[in-house]
Amino acid sequence: MSDVSAHPATETRAADPTRLAGYTTLCLGGPAGRIETAASAEEIVQKVQQARRRDDEVLILAGGSNVVVGDAGFPGTVVLVRSRGLRVVAEDADTVTVRVEAGEPWDDLVAATVANGWSGLECLSGIPGSAGATPIQNVGAYGQEVAETITGVQVYDRVQESLGRVEAADCGFAYRSSIFKYSERWVVLSVDFRLARSPLSGPVRYAELARALGVEPGDAVPLADARAAVLRLRAGKGMVLDAADPDTRSVGSFFTNPVLDGEAYELLRGRAADLGEPPHWPGAGGTVKVSAAWLIDKAGFAKGHPGPEGVAISSKHTLALTNRSGTASTAALVALARDIRDGVHTRFGVPLHPEPVLVNCAV
Repeated sequence: MSDVSAHPATETRAADPTRLAGYTTLCLGGPAGRIETAASAEEIVQKVQQARRRDDEVLILAGGSNVVVGDAGFPGTVVLVRSRGLRVVAEDADTVTVRVEAGEPWDDLVAATVANGWSGLECLSGIPGSAGATPIQNVGAYGQEVAETITGVQVYDRVQESLGRVEAADCGFAYRSSIFKYSERWVVLSVDFRLARSPLSGPVRYAELARALGVEPGDAVPLADARAAVLRLRAGKGMVLDAADPDTRSVGSFFTNPVLDGEAYELLRGRAADLGEPPHWPGAGGTVKVSAAWLIDKAGFAKGHPGPEGVAISSKHTLALTNRSGTASTAALVALARDIRDGVHTRFGVPLHPEPVLVNCAV
């Protein structure tokens, strides 16, 4: 998932309230045909139904931290999800299940779970946007994924025009994916998370985080320590939103780590023989996940690599493409992304795929 920490109400930065640039962490995007604000699940459904009666296309937009909007904007209705709140819906001696409204700022939720002694989301501190976005691409970082704690997602089904619930087993969770991604059928209204009652984190799985905490992989640490360490790591990579830092004007990681079958990985090893073993991790079914950041860097696109109109790779994080100038176009950002994608494919024969949702633009 994109990694920039952002509250959904980024529209306060908008000089022109019709331009979607003011509602995204990239600060890119042209005008919307209509912008509607929904402050509750009921209002989200109402706004979507009203747009359908007008025969409008609908774009659901919350934090705007994982979306790239084209310079032509979006001609239909943009529904800004601003629902808030969480409540306990089930509990026992060992666990608690909380229902979180789609527009609840994600990092506020993580902070609340840590403060309450609920374990399961602490390593996802600082991830951007809203709670409702997290099941869409199975948000994950530092060894945790939301698929591990989600029990179900309350949705509005635009095909059946009805309210419903998708159980976790039916969400099709995969690496940065789910049945909700690239589908216009479901509108996420709220999400249920089952968390452990524990003052300690789950086992620390991510080597970089374990080093930062001074523990061995597999150890548990106090929840607050895990959260603080993750936030420090993110800040060091320009992944905590800061108006004074142009590196944070991004969607976080722009490309997902490629997942290769065994044959494709061996081909990559051959092409990279002069560079050493590519950083990789075992995946399901004999697949291998490879570091996109390593591929990009070794293909000649280092941190800070410039593109047109003041766009650039972040000076702190190879996977982040930034609107450093603050005045660039989406076309410029997409051009840089294409150069990187094509350069990696030419050098290593590995395809890169964008992580954010692309609206009215393509890489």
